[in-house]
Amino acid sequence: MTALLRYQCALLLRSQRWLPPVILYGAFLAIGVQSGQPVLDSLAYAAAALLPVAAWLVRICATNEPDAARSCTAAAAGPGRAHLACLLAALFSAAALGAAGTVVVTAISDASDIDHRVDLNRFAAGAAGLLAMLVSALLGTAIGALTNRPLLRSPGRSVPAMLIVALLALVTVGSPARVALTQLTTGSRDGVVPVPLLPLAGAAAAAALATWAACALSARRG
Repeated sequence: MTALLRYQCALLLRSQRWLPPVILYGAFLAIGVQSGQPVLDSLAYAAAALLPVAAWLVRICATNEPDAARSCTAAAAGPGRAHLACLLAALFSAAALGAAGTVVVTAISDASDIDHRVDLNRFAAGAAGLLAMLVSALLGTAIGALTNRPLLRSPGRSVPAMLIVALLALVTVGSPARVALTQLTTGSRDGVVPVPLLPLAGAAAAAALATWAACALSARRG
């Protein structure tokens, strides 16, 4: 798996197809996050923007390899393991992007509540934001795994499905992403730094199940 993961990461970097989602994420942060805003609110916005970007990165990794090269990789390592490497490469890329966003947002934001009356621990707020970023990265990976190949092969179906499910994951009551974002915004209002461990566990379970389903179907279809 280490060699497969290095191969997929190198393929992603050399393709430069990662540039549009990364630029889009940077634009979201530049527009929505301003210096001096409450840190938890800004981190919630940044985490929300990461979810569709993570799903987009999964699509890039799942479709980046030419069919002939993908067949060779699947023949050498197995189609399930080859697809797992694609999903892990996308997840690690999204997590790295979210970590960078967390550092920037935490550094430029005001470490206080929404009314700028209660001071918050900047490092604790950054840690809470990082957990929320991981929730978005994991859930975005799960969405990407379920809305791209091998489950949905046609771009006319997979792309709209990916965008719709990503939007629903942000607004549906009970979604790990919505719970994590709500905890951050509520903490900003109450002047308390939350620890979104429960939504992180839910997102990790969803990502594990979606990855298993995608890899199992990839092994069946070849």
